[in-house]
Amino acid sequence: MPVEPLVCADTATRVSSVLNRDVKQFGKQHMFDANEDTCWNSDQGTHQWVTLDFPRTVKVSQLHIQFQGGFSSRLCTLEGCRTGEELVKISDLYPEDINAMQISFQVEETALDKLKITFGNSSDFFGRIVVYHLTVLGERL
Repeated sequence: MPVEPLVCADTATRVSSVLNRDVKQFGKQHMFDANEDTCWNSDQGTHQWVTLDFPRTVKVSQLHIQFQGGFSSRLCTLEGCRTGEELVKISDLYPEDINAMQISFQVEETALDKLKITFGNSSDFFGRIVVYHLTVLGERL
């Protein structure tokens, strides 16, 4: 099956926090708008996260992410589940603390309706995370 972007207008997205609660300037929508000048910027604190509730069951195979250097996560934990089930750990990813798009994260393919990405071990002293682009690829089931 061909790999395609899984996040669409019907995907319900939540984040742990937004810097100064300024959703207009730093909100979650900026991770998916393909604009190089916008980003999601979390507030300070450990273990920031993003959840994606897909409108239908998907099989995730790849994750592409672009952080702002100095505000990245050295450990990303992926968890997923089907509707009505508890989240289970899928894998750990180890991104670099760089500005470039990181596209080499292969994910163990698992059928799921919800994906949670937890950003542990931030490179920022205050635990802030800045994500310019987040793309989840796979197939819709």
